[in-house]
Amino acid sequence: MKIDIVTGDITTRHVDAIVNAANSSLLGGGGVDGAIHRAAGPELLAACRELRAKEYRDGLPVGQAVATPGFKLHARWIIHTVGPNWHAGQRSPHLLQSAFAESLALADRLGAASIAFPAISAGVYGWDARVVARTAIDAIREAETKAVQLVEFVLFTPDMAEVFTAAA
Repeated sequence: MKIDIVTGDITTRHVDAIVNAANSSLLGGGGVDGAIHRAAGPELLAACRELRAKEYRDGLPVGQAVATPGFKLHARWIIHTVGPNWHAGQRSPHLLQSAFAESLALADRLGAASIAFPAISAGVYGWDARVVARTAIDAIREAETKAVQLVEFVLFTPDMAEVFTAAA
C-alpha cells in the first residue's frame, strides 16, 4: 500500500473514498466535517439523518466508521468517523487508532482502491498533531487490506503536512 502526504482540500481529491472527521451526530459541523457536507450537497445531510434515524440513534460512537455515498464529490464514498476529543477527556490512543483503522477497514470492505484521510482529532478536538500523525501512519502500516492500494493524508496546511511527513 502506497502512502502519500498532500497539502490541500480533501473535498477535491479524486479517490474512491474520503474520510470525514465527523462529530457523533453525523449532521455536519465545522472544519473538515463542514467542508465535506457543503461540497457533497444536501443529499449528504439527508443520508446522515437516515443513519441517525435507524442504526445510530445515539450517534456514531468514537472510533467507529460508517459510509455514505459521495454525492457531489469526486469520491464514490464518504467514510464518517468520530475521533476522540481531547478536551472532553477522550485521551485513549486506542480510540484515535481505531478511527483510522476502522475507516481503512471499511474502505477495504467497500472495495475502494484509494482513500484520503484528514488529520482526525488534530483540529478543534485538541490532540497533538505529532501524536495524530504517528498514530495515523502506524495504523495504516499495520493494516492488512485487499482492495486499498493508495492512502492519502490530505492536510489543509503545509505545517500539518510537514508533521505527517516527519512521522512517515
